[in-house]
Amino acid sequence: MTQPRLDFVQCLDPHGLHRMAYWEWGDPSNGRVLVCVHGLSRQGRDFDVLAQAMCDHYRVVCPDVVGRGRSDWLDDPMGYQIPTYVADMVTLLARVRAQTVDWVGTSMGGLIGLGLASLKGSPVRSLVLNDVGPTIEPAALARIGTYLGQLPRFETVEAAADYFLSISEGFGTHTREQWLALTRPMLRRIEDERGVAYIPHYDPKIAVPFHAATPEMAAAAQALLWQRYDSLRTRTLVIRGAQSDLLTAQTARAMAERGPRAKVVEFEGVGHAPTLVDPAQVAVVREFLTTA
Repeated sequence: MTQPRLDFVQCLDPHGLHRMAYWEWGDPSNGRVLVCVHGLSRQGRDFDVLAQAMCDHYRVVCPDVVGRGRSDWLDDPMGYQIPTYVADMVTLLARVRAQTVDWVGTSMGGLIGLGLASLKGSPVRSLVLNDVGPTIEPAALARIGTYLGQLPRFETVEAAADYFLSISEGFGTHTREQWLALTRPMLRRIEDERGVAYIPHYDPKIAVPFHAATPEMAAAAQALLWQRYDSLRTRTLVIRGAQSDLLTAQTARAMAERGPRAKVVEFEGVGHAPTLVDPAQVAVVREFLTTA
């Protein structure tokens, strides 16, 4: 398998600068840029399979959102919110000299894309929202909250893969090798008095603003997200896991009828969220983006 190039970009926050890592596939001189952004506690290597399938057509850029993967951790955990991430992506697009960009965002990555695409003068041309929309179900947030911010210790990569599988049943069916490939970049190797071990590769403080959210804040955020969605004039594809507890069929139907009138594709046997590893999922994304 071809390996991506790892690079970093300096981004501004209220307390100084932080580095955001990004993984790049394909010809670095290609003016067609595809940005793929991961979910809440994941990282950019989630898109290895999709990036390899798209890098004949695009220069594919897969950032580790700040606080995840190879990126820095923020001094103030309350900075782990969508406005920070959107600002970082603006900096990233300037760094890679993207005049226009297509966007694939899974869960949180979709909300970042929605925020960027709704800005005046946005460079986003086509938007793929992977199992996320303006209405996010409280039950799904409660489920995510049961594990977010915990840093369990694993003696082996295989044990870590078993743990991630236990909290990611919605990802759907994968071979063991596919699951290990999704797991390895999620881990940070440590060595201490107890020996060598592995822990999740993210700042546990990303959970601070997540757990600080109140029902009133959630309602206000939902209203703002629908306002942003309704303002979109971007070609939009919504991918939904048919068993998703985060993006309901009702919300997906509303997204097809409002704003950019998104095309909606559902995948059976998958919840939150499709990993875009399965060839059928990859094919849907590729067809949508390359037949603009």
